[in-house]
Amino acid sequence: MVLSDDPITAAYQAYLDKLIEAGLLIPSGVMGVYGRSGTFEHIVERFENYVTRMGAHLQPEVIRFPPVLTRHNYQCTDHLESFPNLMGSIHSFLGGEREFVELVRKKQNGEDWSTDLKATEVMMAPAACYSLYPACSGVLPENGRIVDLTSYVFRHEPSVDPARMQIFRMHEYVRLGTPGQALEHRDYWLDRGEEMLRAAGLDVKRVVANDPFFGRGGKMMAASQREQDLKFELVVPIASEEKPTAIFSSNYHMDHFAHVFGIKTSDGKCAHSACVGFGLERITLALFKTHGFDPATWPADVRQTLAL
Repeated sequence: MVLSDDPITAAYQAYLDKLIEAGLLIPSGVMGVYGRSGTFEHIVERFENYVTRMGAHLQPEVIRFPPVLTRHNYQCTDHLESFPNLMGSIHSFLGGEREFVELVRKKQNGEDWSTDLKATEVMMAPAACYSLYPACSGVLPENGRIVDLTSYVFRHEPSVDPARMQIFRMHEYVRLGTPGQALEHRDYWLDRGEEMLRAAGLDVKRVVANDPFFGRGGKMMAASQREQDLKFELVVPIASEEKPTAIFSSNYHMDHFAHVFGIKTSDGKCAHSACVGFGLERITLALFKTHGFDPATWPADVRQTLAL
């Protein structure tokens, strides 16, 4: 346990300690990387099924990508320019016998052997939808596409805050089509997501938000994103009442990804996209914080909503 004079950091540590003591999270020795107990995973599974049920009437395509994407497709985006501190690049040993001997020697002598690794053709996925856009290159069907995605995503953001994990799951619904279709999707799910989370007993608040763009230029990008109302979040206190946590996000990308990957509407115009995401670990942590660590004691209406 790390003691802190900062009340918010202390609140994070206190809740993390309780989660570990209850056996819900299993520490790895690295901040933001945890094992999850069967009870924790059961709630993740129940909530994910709830998200699927609530979107079934839209008849979305269901697609699952691994938590990696190609380095080529990653480099087509501006993620490196916007969030270099959050990315995860996968490196491996690509040498021969002579280089292998040197690699082992460094490891055995306690030297830094990672400098002998080379970049592979894959990156850790920073968002579930990043693998979708290059797969949609070309002309969309007349009514566009609605896609249901779930994936682990990675962000190098080690923190004592148990809700700020380095690797976590997002359940997303992505809409590709006209500007009107994308905005309608964004607004629909913002309302529906709020209703769903409140039905699960979470007192969420809707806020205008921005992505954590890096550097001085990032401040201007964040301000522009907020001014255009491109991103909204639903937040709720998890470890800290003073600093509530985003557990749902709703984003309108305009034609950003479609322009990068050549996605067109059926009439030949550059498509627009919007995605909404439920943070499954964060929502589970919020449910435990709100209702207690034993799901058997949760309110009957919440148990019914989540089919527990």
